[in-house]
Amino acid sequence: MSTKGRSQPRVVCCAIPIARAHGKVLLITSRKRPNFWVLPKGGWESTDVVLEAAASREALEEAGVRGTITRFVTTIPTAASTYHFYELDVASLDAEWLEGKERRREWVDFAEAVQRVSWKPELAQGLALSSLAPRR
Repeated sequence: MSTKGRSQPRVVCCAIPIARAHGKVLLITSRKRPNFWVLPKGGWESTDVVLEAAASREALEEAGVRGTITRFVTTIPTAASTYHFYELDVASLDAEWLEGKERRREWVDFAEAVQRVSWKPELAQGLALSSLAPRR
């Protein structure tokens, strides 16, 4: 992988939307690969001020999620991007949202979430470090 013409890896902020009382994670379909599942994520923008704001914004735009960032999970560097993961406790889901016509969303349990995002190793790794992961 490369940095795609950038001098530095892209900064990607990723939300892990959680329904804590039910132990569920909200996944969305990828726009590029509609049969594949991902966590809400996207590039940090200067208007975001802090990384947590970018994760929250991406969750709203991509999944219609409203809630509170409650925990920094981890940072995972790759050749092209640096991923920052944050847990987001979901307060509500908008019935209509910016990318609602382009994505599906679904609540799944932790094991199912890890399985569905395993095609993208950094997402599975970030999710595995969340507070929903079974303790060894």
